[in-house]
Order: sequence, then structure tokens, then C-alpha cells
Amino acid sequence: MHIFYTPDLQDDTYRLSEEESKHCVRVLRLTEGENLFLVDGKGLFCEAVIINANPKACLLQVRDKKSNYGKKDYQLIIGVSPTKNIDRYEWFLEKATEIGIDAVIPLLSRYSERKEIKPERLEKVMISAMKQSIKAYLPVLNPMQAFKKTITTPFAGQRFIAHCNEGEKLLLRDAVIKGKDVFILIGPEGDFSTEEVEMAVNEGFIPISLGDSRLRTETAALVACHTVNLINQ
Repeated sequence: MHIFYTPDLQDDTYRLSEEESKHCVRVLRLTEGENLFLVDGKGLFCEAVIINANPKACLLQVRDKKSNYGKKDYQLIIGVSPTKNIDRYEWFLEKATEIGIDAVIPLLSRYSERKEIKPERLEKVMISAMKQSIKAYLPVLNPMQAFKKTITTPFAGQRFIAHCNEGEKLLLRDAVIKGKDVFILIGPEGDFSTEEVEMAVNEGFIPISLGDSRLRTETAALVACHTVNLINQ
């Protein structure tokens, strides 16, 4: 199944970008009359047929449009500090997109090791993962955001903060309510500071644990993502 990302798809005919046209015609060697599939990242999934296999401007006839393809009845947002080795963060974004996530907030907290990200590269990773997993929704990659702004942003669903500090914590698997929107905070390798945890709790975040093992940032974020999706199956 060949899937192409077409964020501006509206009409019944569509011209692929030069980069996508080259991939379609030169790399995949698709020709007139062959079928492929399109997703716009906003829930639209379509079948299309090639009507002009131009390697610079491949023209498609769009048909069989499906809106809200794979739409879930809950939203999952994870705020997670970017790792010093950006490859690990890319790995998380790729796998979380495949499993199911609606938005990611790159979190700037006290012990964050990385202060900047390149969103263009990260979005490409997520687009590729969306196509690979046959999804029609592209997760939102928010700009880097300060911890205080993140915890004070209104959110109507369940809010959790995962940390390794001492104190009473619920297991995430026991705290998540099926069908409810979920917002989870995951700290950097140095974890959240005690002050940050207290600030979050004062804003209504519930402290949670992901289990007995001490996990890397990207692993913890993925475990949280998988746990929420598993409970909602």
C-alpha cells in the first residue's frame, strides 16, 4: 500500500509535489492507472488513481474519500523534555505516532539537557510514521514550551505528572479512565525538580508512576503512550 501525505487535499484531482512525484514515478515506478492512497493529516483518507505519471508533477484522480478515518473518542497529549541525543526523541515521536498520540509538547524544564529543537526534521519523522502505520491524523508538534506555561494551560481532561521523586503516586494504568482526554508530563533524564512537581500538583496534576523500573525519558514517554492506548482499546 503506497500512501502519500497531501495536507492541502481538497478537490477531486490532485497534483503531487515535485518531491512526491519523483518518489511516486521514479522510485516506486508507479504508472497511469495504478492506485495509491492519500492522507491529509486531519482525518481524511482517500484512494486515488494516477492519470498522468509525470515525475515532476504527478496528477491523480481522487476517489473514495473517508473523513475522520481512525478517529478516537479521546485525546492524548504528552509533554516530554527533548533528549540530549535527539535521535532518541525522534524514536519516541516515530513510535508514539504509530501507536496513537494527538499532540506532543517539547517541554523545557529545570534539568532539560536540550534547549532547542528543529521542528521540520521532527515533523518529517512523524509524517513518515503516520504513513507507515496507515493513519490519517498527524499529531501536532507544539513549539518548545516552558514548564510553568505548560502546567497553567487549561485542559479539561485527566492530567498526570510522572516522576521518580519520593511521595505517593498512582500507577498510570490504574489512574486512566477509558474515553477521557489525557495529558501526561514526562521529565528529562534528570527528572523534574521537587519544586516543579509541587507546582504541577498545585495546578491539579496527579503524580503517577510507570512501574518499578527507572526508565529513560523517551522510554517513559512511550510507555505512557502505550498504556493510555491499551486502556482505551
